[in-house]
Parts: sequence; structure tokens; C-alpha cells
Amino acid sequence: MASKQPYTYSDTADEAVRATCDDASICKRFATSKGYWTDLYAQYFVRQVGERKAPEINRGYYGRVKGVNLLLDAFLEKTQCDCQVVNLGAGLDTTFWRLKDENIMPKKFFEVDFPTIVARKIHHIKTKPPLSKPLIETHSTDSLLLDGHSLDSDRYCIISADLRDLPTLEDKLKKFQINPELPTLFLSECVLVYMTPEQSSKLVHWVADTFPTAMFINYEQVNMNDRFGHIMIENLQRRQCNLAGVDLCQSLDSQKDRFLSAGWESVNALDMMTVYSMLPQEDVSRIERLEFLDERELLQQLLQHYCICWAVKDKLSLGLSQIGF
Repeated sequence: MASKQPYTYSDTADEAVRATCDDASICKRFATSKGYWTDLYAQYFVRQVGERKAPEINRGYYGRVKGVNLLLDAFLEKTQCDCQVVNLGAGLDTTFWRLKDENIMPKKFFEVDFPTIVARKIHHIKTKPPLSKPLIETHSTDSLLLDGHSLDSDRYCIISADLRDLPTLEDKLKKFQINPELPTLFLSECVLVYMTPEQSSKLVHWVADTFPTAMFINYEQVNMNDRFGHIMIENLQRRQCNLAGVDLCQSLDSQKDRFLSAGWESVNALDMMTVYSMLPQEDVSRIERLEFLDERELLQQLLQHYCICWAVKDKLSLGLSQIGF
């Protein structure tokens, strides 16, 4: 297996992780410009469409966005939107605005990320009316809490925090009125893999202990023990980006075990090749006509090395364990 550097809280390592936020936003911006899915708000965070991305990258992001949204929307339906959503390492994600447009907003939508990313996102929101107007429309008083590193309104909140520092994360969520008794969905996309197994296990354990009715959706790498996985690790290491948590990305079972050993009641995991095959096939056929794919085998390899894992606790007996593809 590719050698792993010892994980430290170094500025270089954290800066490389922060750079992945831009990578994801740029890729999503390009894919939406090609018509893979509709996102009316990505343009306000990433102005330029940027250089062309390979068709397999666009299809990979399509599977990621559609797969995560399918589970998220099912949770909102089961809870009748009487719930909270917490997006961990949210970056420049636009889900809040999609949910508002579709009239399926939770009681409150929280986002957490590094201070520098939060500051950038808040700047975009403050200076772009298509982003700020929906916040104002869902807020009941004249004043929003808005400073350099946090934003708080009735329905949307952005918090700057390091997910490795659980006491601070918990304090800030409490400060902005998270309600542990409400059904709560936690979402992380390629986030836990940058934490050590001990750090990410503590985080998912804290969620399970604190929220009796909850769901956790985790999208990240899997099957990282083969040659393709080693190449992925080496490519990221060349960019100073070490996958500190890669040991939990060895298989679907290792992904599930992180949650089962932390007190979650039921856990499922599927690689993205399987998820892709279970998405509405009419739309899959549509997006496959957008661009010619030269190497289908490369797409399969890529999708087999990412997965969605979702875990539930259901004290309120809402039928959360029925959520799936």
C-alpha cells in the first residue's frame, strides 16, 4: 500500500484539504454547465465554468449529487421537514437554496467548515442578492447575525469550526440553537477521510450519543487497497493531501463498522457503481447522451472506488431504516 505520512494538524495539510473544496465546486460548476443536473446557484460561488472536465468525472459527480440528494430528500419526506440538517465540511454547497426552491426546507439547515471557507461563502452571500434574498425571505426579524466567520438566520446557519475539535463544534451548534430532540440528518462528502480513524469515530459516536433520532450520510472513497486505490492516494499525496482516514476506506464493511461500533442501529453502504445503476434510468440515459465516453472501464473503476454509507438511529420510529435506493 502507498506509504501514509503521519497525520498532523499542519497548516500545509489543512490547506490542501481546503483546496479540495474548490476542486469539488469547479467540477460541479462544469457538470451543471453541461446539463448533467440543474443548479441555479453554483454560478454565484464559481463564476467561470473553467476548463473541460473528462466525461467520467462529470458522470461521477452526477452520481454523487443525485445519490446524496435521493437519501436527503427521503429523510425530509419521512420527517415531513420537521427536522434539522447539518452539512459537515459543506464548502460552497448550494443544497439550502435547492431545498428552499423546492419547498422542502428543514426547520433549520446548518453548515460547518474551516473559517477561511466560511468567510468566503459568507462574502458571496452578502454581495449577491440571488443568494441573500432567500435567507431574508425565510427570516422573521429585521436582523441577521452576520460576521466574518458565522451567519445565523431562522432557517440557515453557517458555523466555522474544525471537526476534529468536538467540544468547540458542540458549543457552536448549541449557541445557534440546534435541537437534539429533533430528527437530524448529518451529511459529509469526502470529509471524514481527512480525519484520523480515531477522530472520525469520535465524531460519529458523538452524533449517535447526542441525537436519538438521526441519520448520517457519508460519501467518500472505498476499496482503496487495490492498485487503482494506491494511485488515487499517491496523486493526492503529491498535492500534500494525505488521506489520514484511509484505513476505514478499505471496504464497504470497514465503512459500515465505523458507524456500527459507534452505536448506530442500522447501517448500509453501496459503491457508486451500484448507486449509479439504481438511479432513475431515464435520467441516466439522458446524461449519457450529453458527452461521448471513450473509456467506460475507467468510469467503472472510478465509481467502484467511491461509496455512500448511511446510518440511522430512530427513537421516534419514523421508519428511517426504510430509506435507501
